[in-house]
Amino acid sequence: MSSSDSVPAPVPVPVTVPRLVVAAPSSGSGKTTVATGLMAAFAARGLAVSPHKVGPDYIDPGYHALATGRVGRNLDAYLCGPELIGPLFAHGARGCDVAVVEGVMGMFDGAAGEGELASTAHVAKLLRAPVVLVVDASSQSRSVAALVHGFASFDPEVRVAGVILNKVASDRHEELLREALDQAGVPVLGALRRAPQVDTPSRHLGLVPVAERQAAAVEAVAAMAAQVERGCDLEALMGLARGAGALPCAPWEPPQSAVEQRAVVAVAGGSAFTFSYAEHAELLTAAGAEVVPFDPLRDEQLPDGTSGLVIGGGFPEVYAAELSANEPLRKAVTALAESGAPVAAECAGLLYLCRELDGMPMCGVIDATARMSERLTLGYRDAVALGDSVLAPAGTRMRGHEFHRTVVEPGAGAAPAWGVRAPERRVEGFVQQGVHASYLHTHWASEPGAARRFVERCRTS
Repeated sequence: MSSSDSVPAPVPVPVTVPRLVVAAPSSGSGKTTVATGLMAAFAARGLAVSPHKVGPDYIDPGYHALATGRVGRNLDAYLCGPELIGPLFAHGARGCDVAVVEGVMGMFDGAAGEGELASTAHVAKLLRAPVVLVVDASSQSRSVAALVHGFASFDPEVRVAGVILNKVASDRHEELLREALDQAGVPVLGALRRAPQVDTPSRHLGLVPVAERQAAAVEAVAAMAAQVERGCDLEALMGLARGAGALPCAPWEPPQSAVEQRAVVAVAGGSAFTFSYAEHAELLTAAGAEVVPFDPLRDEQLPDGTSGLVIGGGFPEVYAAELSANEPLRKAVTALAESGAPVAAECAGLLYLCRELDGMPMCGVIDATARMSERLTLGYRDAVALGDSVLAPAGTRMRGHEFHRTVVEPGAGAAPAWGVRAPERRVEGFVQQGVHASYLHTHWASEPGAARRFVERCRTS
């Protein structure tokens, strides 16, 4: 058949979900309070709200899910590539009335040394979405106009369409701020007073996850919703979201595999292992797995018929004593790994597989020890698979993210999982039999072959 007779590629159906991005000049300005409160306030009006978070953060999406009743999803242009941001957004927002995207750090802060890549501004442009700037007004009045003007004019392709003033001290303070912003040409869409009841507790890696404080988290989200409902113009914000243009892309779909019998893949959860991307379970299911969650703090055995194990990130250091005390499960995990079954472990999962964590016995699958450290390791990483594993053949390039205050010694096994190119060249992680364990958090949507390869190994091991 000649090229002129070839079947044309399908034209993507434009995505028309109303949407807006909540950004800020810097971390600590109140993005999470406003974004989560806005999600909850819209949901309370009977709207189906799609929650999203820019960047690799796992904790904020848990609060988003609590606010909306839908799974929180990440939009990371570094881990997944800019080309997947629109499709992943469309996948998550399918059938929703409105989508709220919480930004990361300061609006123009992205991957170090990579310009705008993975910044809130970059994702807003990729989504063709208006931006609402949350400004901590606690120590300024007229200067707020200069700040907002700078952010609104820095990149003409980013549409800063409104401002929400946070931590406003009084009616008089609000009056001064609004007068100043009249001159900046950016409308004020809300003004929030200081409200300690919306604060969420933090520790060494940020906010405490929802799974660890369920009742208190429900109260905090309700307080956020009440504060936004009281202090923001929800009609104007919804009108702004409806004004977002069409997004010409097709929703992302996990590639489907036809299988006669599904392999049981156990996925660690509970309070100690709360870090996961929703797309991972979707990819495993599409590849032919029956995904079964379990809680290493409570369950003494792996799910019946387990043929593969995924242990993501979280806070095992906080629960080291409880994890260690669950000796039956530790032995079950060790037995599964020694059988050659595929085991994929990231960060917290790596610690759990070590001989010990802060002196307390763990699974002993990996001949290494783990301990807490004063040093925070944080940042994006470029990595290449140094050998074949249950996740990737040798030479596979993936991008990852590290975020921990722990140290594993040694940091790599005889067969390392990855060669890391930035910020310094090093080897990292462990590959042995069916085990792939590493500090790197990866997003499998960028390499869907990882889930398919893992599930195929489940069926053949």
